[in-house]
Amino acid sequence: MFDSLQDRMDRAFKTLKGQGKITELNVAATVKEIRRALVEADVNYKIAKEFTETVRQEALGQNVLTAVSPGQLMVKIVKDELAQLMGGETAEFNLKGKPAVVLLSGLQGSGKTTFCGKLARRLKSKTGTKILMVACDVYRPAAIDQLKVLGEQIKVDVYSELDNSDAVAIATNGVEHAKKHNYNIVIVDTAGRLAIDEEMMTEITNIKQAIQPDETLFVVDSMTGQDAVNTAKTFNERLDFDGVVLSKLDGDSRGGAALSIRYVVKKPIKFISTGEHLDKIDVFHPDRMAQRILGMGDIISFVERAQQQYDEQEAEKLQKKINKNQFDFNDFLSQLNQIRKMGNFKELLAMIPGLNKALKDIEIGDKDFKRVEAIIFSMTPHERANPQVLDKSRKTRIAKGCGMTLDEIDRFVSEFERMKKMMKNMSGMGGMMGGGGQGGRLGGFRNRFTFKKK
Repeated sequence: MFDSLQDRMDRAFKTLKGQGKITELNVAATVKEIRRALVEADVNYKIAKEFTETVRQEALGQNVLTAVSPGQLMVKIVKDELAQLMGGETAEFNLKGKPAVVLLSGLQGSGKTTFCGKLARRLKSKTGTKILMVACDVYRPAAIDQLKVLGEQIKVDVYSELDNSDAVAIATNGVEHAKKHNYNIVIVDTAGRLAIDEEMMTEITNIKQAIQPDETLFVVDSMTGQDAVNTAKTFNERLDFDGVVLSKLDGDSRGGAALSIRYVVKKPIKFISTGEHLDKIDVFHPDRMAQRILGMGDIISFVERAQQQYDEQEAEKLQKKINKNQFDFNDFLSQLNQIRKMGNFKELLAMIPGLNKALKDIEIGDKDFKRVEAIIFSMTPHERANPQVLDKSRKTRIAKGCGMTLDEIDRFVSEFERMKKMMKNMSGMGGMMGGGGQGGRLGGFRNRFTFKKK
């Protein structure tokens, strides 16, 4: 995400690297590179120019402390201004109605229906309340079936009317159904439409007037860059929505939509969607996104994702096993699965400050986890529970079972034993594993035989 923009920003800051002080000359050179980076990221030139002028004035008005280099100060200034450009503070999501009603709108193919399922799953997990999804896309073939499939996956009810082609009536009836059956939140999925389609735009406006939603969200494909911004502006003039959802953000290496849309539309980005899986949804935090764009990591989001998978009782059991040096391959496999649930491993590590650049040329994919699983699944239950019994004969059999060499199995077992020792030492010192903390999961296991350079 935003790799291209991040690289260009890095080049811009190199202008100040090694400089003893901030001057009008070196700031001008840096600002010029930042403006070029933004324009290449598909940010409107007027926005890029206004942004860099603000950065320039802010930089020239700063006194550089002896402990801070000009380059570091400029990075901080740009980070703060990027956060402001994207909204400054995290926008509130209003769910005060009884039931609270959320209306989704957007272009064809923007990912509304998938986002509907993602949002329902997230709200169900966060609030523990009854949620109803209403299928109002009466034009796209199988749209209702898609929403029903998503509903089954996340155990959320779907309201639909197969014999009715009046989207306004379906939306109204769906909200009334929710009131009668004590649903707490209603999410109304509508058909994709073009901003130039007057009939369709009138329909979505009428739906909003009929159901009076607490939140109206505009879902837009972030990869369309400046086109996404222009479309959002047109929709907002008709619909006056409350916030924006940036979908497919994981495929956006430029970042133009994320950087421009708040400035142009004057409405906050409320959610981002970063993948096809239903858990790939996050609240949009302007400050955190600014840090990620500048390669500064996002440790808060990393911890939040870890906490979503955190089981305190299981962690306490694991802690006791580590203290007694009884951590085995079954435990290792369990921890591996916990990490996989958190998301893409490389993306997660990139949230940790300093690791993003280090991992740039390293491939860490699901196949790497599967290789580890293949080794462990080639062991007998007795071997998994008792790693110390793995002699050469057993390792040879395991190698044949998983299609690897004996050297690879030796290396894997050695790394596992080193990890066990490290985790026990850290636990004894009250370190990261103390109290069953997330930080020590998988300890120092580097799995060097699977992660490869591109």
